[in-house]
Amino acid sequence: MSTTQVLIAGFGGQGILFAGKFLAYAGLLQGRNVSWLPSYGPEMRGGTANCSVILSDTQVGSPIVSRPDILIAMNLPSLEKYENEVPAGGCIFVDSSLVKRAVNRDDVKVYPIPATAISTEKGYDTLANMILMGHVIANTHVIPDEMIRPAMQKVVSARHADLLEKNIEALELGVNYQA
Repeated sequence: MSTTQVLIAGFGGQGILFAGKFLAYAGLLQGRNVSWLPSYGPEMRGGTANCSVILSDTQVGSPIVSRPDILIAMNLPSLEKYENEVPAGGCIFVDSSLVKRAVNRDDVKVYPIPATAISTEKGYDTLANMILMGHVIANTHVIPDEMIRPAMQKVVSARHADLLEKNIEALELGVNYQA
């Protein structure tokens, strides 16, 4: 029996909620119990946004993630707000393109990745979220690799079907990233 609590945080417009929805669908497709709880400030783009995802083999009692096993911080305010909430032994993933300071803890695993720089360099300007998510998958195995495509097919709407492959390619960039 295992439960993984994930908190994804950043600015509105960075795809925080989309990344959380992708992770939640991957859990559902595995037959796991899932909670997805989006939260964003009054200004959708540019305001704060975070998304709590719980993946569990047992029933989820509360959708609130107060002690995330995995923190994905896409900007400095998110790292500053949630860094100390991760329990010892947890993982912190940071978009090092936007967060210029080191994590101030030595009791967690830290994974910096320049996701925004990679997304810009590769022409995937809005997919830093998926690059980060790929890096999370590769380093935590929170979902199996074979769930990537089926989950992405669930979250990319038919209206945006042309973005399916780009999202998968961005995930693969994160999976294959070597520091």
